Amino acid sequence: MNQTTNAELLRFEGRPSWGVAFPQAMQHVLAMLIGNITPPMLIAGTCGLSAEEQIMLTQAAMIIGGITTLLQLFPVLGFGMKMPNVMGVAFAYMPILTIIGEQYGIAAIFGSQLVAGFVSIFIGMFIGRLRRFFPPIVSGTVVMSIGLSLYGTAINYIGGGSAAQANGSFGAPKFWLLAILTLLVTLGCNFFGKGLIKTSGMLIGIVVGYGAALAMGGVVDFTNLQAASWFSVPVPFHFGLEFHPDAIVMMILMYMVQAVQTIGDVSSTAMGGFDREATDQELGGAIKGQGVCGMIGACIGGLPTDPYSQNVGLICTTKVVARRVFTMVGVIMLLAGIFPKFSGLMATIPQPVLGGATVTVFAAITMSGIQLLNEQPLNYRNRMIVGIALALGLGIDAAPDILQFVPPLLQNIFGSSLVVSFLVVFLLNILVPQEKAEEA
Repeated sequence: MNQTTNAELLRFEGRPSWGVAFPQAMQHVLAMLIGNITPPMLIAGTCGLSAEEQIMLTQAAMIIGGITTLLQLFPVLGFGMKMPNVMGVAFAYMPILTIIGEQYGIAAIFGSQLVAGFVSIFIGMFIGRLRRFFPPIVSGTVVMSIGLSLYGTAINYIGGGSAAQANGSFGAPKFWLLAILTLLVTLGCNFFGKGLIKTSGMLIGIVVGYGAALAMGGVVDFTNLQAASWFSVPVPFHFGLEFHPDAIVMMILMYMVQAVQTIGDVSSTAMGGFDREATDQELGGAIKGQGVCGMIGACIGGLPTDPYSQNVGLICTTKVVARRVFTMVGVIMLLAGIFPKFSGLMATIPQPVLGGATVTVFAAITMSGIQLLNEQPLNYRNRMIVGIALALGLGIDAAPDILQFVPPLLQNIFGSSLVVSFLVVFLLNILVPQEKAEEA
């Protein structure tokens, strides 16, 4: 019976029971929750929004994430990829969103997002012709760069996050204890568990870590849960729309970069979950789905979305790809958006617990990038292209002051390791001739 249930989880059209699918869905919700609600909170602060508007922005993030996740599962007129993934507000957009928000305000963010989302639909339409410019050496490097760049996020979570840094408790022994306990339970389930225990390792680790945090006292904060209302929906066009040419150009550039990340994430999902390469139709559908949902988000207050790499890593780790599981993820996200008490409860999970659980996920993302790179011969040419791209991207990210004499706009663009690594690997792959004889 367990073998049959497990097999249903591992097929896209599989029909595991709702009771079996729910813990799998909750793993994905927990993996993306903090990452999804943090960008709107930061942008609300940047744009000087009221507390009420901050809640509206956070709600919209959950709703647009749910809509995009469901559209990717159930394509409409070619919009969507018909593969599992979890979509949410993207951290990669933060530098551009911050610049636009500081200069023009929140309405300009959504105005430029509306236009850029429309433009990205055409990128998806022509992905078949463009895909040759993004072979595994390019997409693999981007995915690997994403995984490596997320390690700092995991360590920050383990130390207690920004709140702990502010009050001087960052890296406290109790935080390390919670993170290590969560990590050990997660790894124990993944390595030694069977059936649902094995595939639910991250959820079990978080539950154990959360229980330990409650027992410690003073670690779990219920403030957000108490303040959250029971029911509310976003007000369309509440934040307005403004159109500024420079803001639109910046946003279009970021949508182009995110299209490459989407190629990498979708490719990783196909490889890790289905043991095959993604098709042009799937890649194009994913990008077009993101684009149209970006336009919808601009109307209801939802910031730009992309596939969540940590959830891609979870797919690669568990091999769970059943559409029923990810349908539940999308529905849960929608409910969290219209019932803020639900998302408030999720937000009470301490960051050290999330950090300990997501270390395994971020590691899986990095290994997915390596797996993609191995699809091409790792001869001298390819090794050097990948090595230089990662060295420059991660190097500039580690020493951002090297860009202090560069115009502010370019500082924000090239201060991202993902952008630099992408541009370097993309250009070198085009400019450097292929080796005639493959060398080991």
